Amino acid sequence: MSDMTVKLLPADQLDQLISLLHNREYQVFGPMVQNDAIMYGELNDVAQLPVGMEDEQEAGFYRLNHAGHNRYFSYVPGQDNWKRFLFLQEEVLYSATQSDSDIIFKTNPHSPVKRAFFGIRSCELHAIGVQDRVFLDGEYGDPGYASRREDLLLVAVNCTRSAATCFCTSLDTGPKARTGYDLALTEVEGEQHGFLVEAATPAGTEMLQALNLPNATQGQLEAGGLAIAAAAQQKRSLPVNQLKEAIERNLTNQSFWEQVGERCLHCANCTLVCPTCFCSTQEERTDLSGDTHDRVRVWDSCFNLSHSHIAGGSVRVTPASRYRQWFNHKLASWQDQFDTLGCTGCGRCITWCPVGIDITAEAHRIQALESSNRGTP
Repeated sequence: MSDMTVKLLPADQLDQLISLLHNREYQVFGPMVQNDAIMYGELNDVAQLPVGMEDEQEAGFYRLNHAGHNRYFSYVPGQDNWKRFLFLQEEVLYSATQSDSDIIFKTNPHSPVKRAFFGIRSCELHAIGVQDRVFLDGEYGDPGYASRREDLLLVAVNCTRSAATCFCTSLDTGPKARTGYDLALTEVEGEQHGFLVEAATPAGTEMLQALNLPNATQGQLEAGGLAIAAAAQQKRSLPVNQLKEAIERNLTNQSFWEQVGERCLHCANCTLVCPTCFCSTQEERTDLSGDTHDRVRVWDSCFNLSHSHIAGGSVRVTPASRYRQWFNHKLASWQDQFDTLGCTGCGRCITWCPVGIDITAEAHRIQALESSNRGTP
């Protein structure tokens, strides 16, 4: 950070930014502590933010503690993710109502709502970018997703610490937000506890001007850069070089997939906490009178036995085959569909797997298998 147009928002004035969003009629969502975890909910004032909270994360382990400081964003995101505000867990696609001898079909109306995501991290911004490709790009976009995405303002927070399960650095998806946001904050201490504020869009620039903040000092810029650099020192990494090819060459290597399949509970935790997964199914719901019928789209998972069910039964009947489907799609065939990985390095799937299956460890294992097959030392 060296651009002197970066401003400093003192920590005791953070509520001014939230108030400014409300004054511009944004419904603001941000991080807060609920049920001993970081969750995202409607944010009315700064007192709801998780001040002083830090988390411990490892494979199959999560704990949130008060660390005894006054930092607002020292946590690493938990199991909650922003996709549930855009790709709804349940959404009525259309309704059918019987009236006399007629059946009237009605699609679900979609009205844009001004929303702001406050405190979104770089890996989560990248995840929204991935879901944009799924639901907006191409000939057939999703109108519900598009309406919720239309007036969305994104206030990012650069990470100043990482969990043991983070691996965004190896994917270049964090810890600093470089794209996809309107405003970005970096929490700094030292000279003064506050937030370096940068704007990346006209909407963000207008808000930054309205705050009328002083320029950050060189010392504050350097402190912000050092804090982000510290978060980039991560224990885990995803070996992306030739990973797609390694996976595709080993799709029929049954022993490889059975080793992880024997541990997998096919509980679907990894797909539910993943900010990019988008599997869904549709349910038909009729009221007791039989006069009203809804078709509802609900979240699903490729780990569910019914997800691949066709007339002759389920295509993927074993945990090994379902893990292979998820792993291959996430890290290989997703690139053919959307020209990007389906993973942004947030580490949620590692933390929230009850048996601690680690996607990075499995990726290194398949790479090691490839090296062994080629006789590489």
